[in-house]
Amino acid sequence: MKLIDELFELYRDKLTGDEEDLDMITFAVLEGYDHEDLIEIVKEMNEYELHYFIRLYMLETLKGKFAQIEGRKENGPDYYKPLH
Repeated sequence: MKLIDELFELYRDKLTGDEEDLDMITFAVLEGYDHEDLIEIVKEMNEYELHYFIRLYMLETLKGKFAQIEGRKENGPDYYKPLH
């Protein structure tokens, strides 16, 4: 994906690539995009990228939901932390 390639080239010599750095980059980039911009990025994806994108979203969302259940078990019934 063009956006990922550009971000990688821009930051590969400046950051370590650990999860904290990558979170920082992705949040900063996404703040500058609106709904239409994001739809255009998705439209530019090839079939493989689109499947990977949806698979990763589903995986991370399910992980979050299971973590919420575990958190409620550990912290009582009033515990709830929205994913988004």
